[in-house]
Amino acid sequence: MSSIFGRVISSASALACRNNPNELDDELFEEEPGEEIESAPPLKIGQERVINKKTQLKKKLLKLGLGWESPEFGDEVTLHYVGTLLDVTKFDSSRDEGGEPLSFKLGHDKYLDGLNDGIITMKKGEVSLFTLPFDSCNGNTINGKEIPPNCDIQYEVELVSWITVVDICKDGGIIKRILEKSERNEQPGDLDDVLVKYRVMLDDGSVVAETPEEGVEFQINDGHFCPAFPKAIKTMKRGERVNLLVQAQYAFGEKGRDANHGFPAIPSNSTLTVDLKLISIKHVIDLTGDSKVVKKILKEGEGSHTADEGTPVTVRYTAKLEDNTVFEKKGLDGDLPLEFVTDEDQVIAGLDLAAATMKKGELSIVTVKPDYGFGSTEVKKDLAIVHPCSTVIYEVEMVDFTKAKAPREMNNREKIETAEKKKEEGNTLFKSGKYQKASRRYDKVVQSGHRLPAVDYITVDGTFWDDEQQHVDSLRVLCWLNHAACCLKLNNYPEAIELCSKVLDVEYHNVKALYRRAQAYMKTADFDLSELDINKALEVDPDNREVKILHKTLKQLRSESNKGDAKLYTNMLTRMREDSTVVSKRQKVEKAEVEEMSEVAQKEIEQAAGSLGGADVEQTMDVSAPPQCIS
Repeated sequence: MSSIFGRVISSASALACRNNPNELDDELFEEEPGEEIESAPPLKIGQERVINKKTQLKKKLLKLGLGWESPEFGDEVTLHYVGTLLDVTKFDSSRDEGGEPLSFKLGHDKYLDGLNDGIITMKKGEVSLFTLPFDSCNGNTINGKEIPPNCDIQYEVELVSWITVVDICKDGGIIKRILEKSERNEQPGDLDDVLVKYRVMLDDGSVVAETPEEGVEFQINDGHFCPAFPKAIKTMKRGERVNLLVQAQYAFGEKGRDANHGFPAIPSNSTLTVDLKLISIKHVIDLTGDSKVVKKILKEGEGSHTADEGTPVTVRYTAKLEDNTVFEKKGLDGDLPLEFVTDEDQVIAGLDLAAATMKKGELSIVTVKPDYGFGSTEVKKDLAIVHPCSTVIYEVEMVDFTKAKAPREMNNREKIETAEKKKEEGNTLFKSGKYQKASRRYDKVVQSGHRLPAVDYITVDGTFWDDEQQHVDSLRVLCWLNHAACCLKLNNYPEAIELCSKVLDVEYHNVKALYRRAQAYMKTADFDLSELDINKALEVDPDNREVKILHKTLKQLRSESNKGDAKLYTNMLTRMREDSTVVSKRQKVEKAEVEEMSEVAQKEIEQAAGSLGGADVEQTMDVSAPPQCIS
């Protein structure tokens, strides 16, 4: 089917050409991007507007479409159209000759090029009338009908449907055509398990692989069938169905594949066509960042809230060893479920971490390595013995949890009471040497440093009354100071400095903040800053014993540092002198060797001159020149 618009190129087509120079003629590069059409209000039925200033393309809406989505350049559109002159003389139509709609790749194939800017504004089912000046086509004909010069042309277009096309690897190696869109935005990650159905065919239509009716499950990271599968599936949403065109480099390459599982062989350098559907996703989360506690979600929970730390929870579970030996059950076979408070060391660390991330009703498989399980000790449980260094697996369901009020749901009295309780919990944990957990308690009372805690009970927001504010300020300072003490124990000196600085912004004379910041500066070898803080602390409290001891320690560190520097410089100078001596000796030896060689050479020259019966000495010496220089 011919079309006069193969020579009328819109600005958007030119832009598509720049992005895909191999697919369009060089002549298409002449146009610039056209008018912004997204900024204009939507057209009403019967309303007409210029939507491209360059080509003066006009659009008149005849029938509203469905939804809000529109096709993009590169998508495969299917539409009906009728082309007429302004006097209603028809010159081109998809409704003739059987009435099959036209399908083509928008912006890439030379069909209705002049209407590209219009088609990308249309919704599914929409009908619009497009008008385009055509004064550049003197004497041209379309479908045997001559187009008069300087004649405008109209196209009535109905957008039947379109298929989104994605170049996954940006090299044409895997082209994805979305056949069925998903209503969800959920996509799989590298660790997730996916259930898919697929059918793989060669160019001749022969099927070389197919899943059973229920599909096949695998982990994205492990790959499946060929390299194209994990790359494509990671771009899909749950419930999405696609058609993949896979080039050989992402399939089986030059080697091909032997016949297996009742399917024929795949020849070398074969292009594959794959009909693929992502049925479901089981999200897998690495809770510790080192795969020592991994949670696979079998059933999603309710809502958006998770149990979080310090929350009373009720769970039921079956606990197994890696060989499937069950060593404990809770809440099953008539047994009562287990109740505990997260982050209170009432269960193994791995189960504790997992429970704090679970939603009500969630069912997950939690795999726990020994570091977060029972460690290197043997533990006798209800149904079996857990041997040292065992990896354990829990199939656990979150039955319920008591979600604490968020700060925004509390009045001022409740905020202060909760903050006091968290501070005391932190103090108890600190005294028992659990500094990391204590840090988290203090951090929940008030935002500390650059962190973004889940709760922040007494942040500076101006909501407290005057009689409450003094107590809140004192509580805030205490939590910052205690948190700084935790950071010193955990060797986190930069955060200790930051927390003490926050205290000193409020109370510039606070001796504890000066003392702890001086300690942190000493650990980072910032001796001048440390001494400055110590001197300020002694100005406030000249008799403070701890500060005096710290000052003495600082002096010792300075002295040792100076001695170390002196020793380093001495060693460097000694090494330099030794190197100088070695160089001097080497130079003397080399000079003696050169002099000796010169004497030997001179004797040989004199002997040669004598044997040649008075030949010229300078000419005789010329034998040392390169061969090509010898005459």
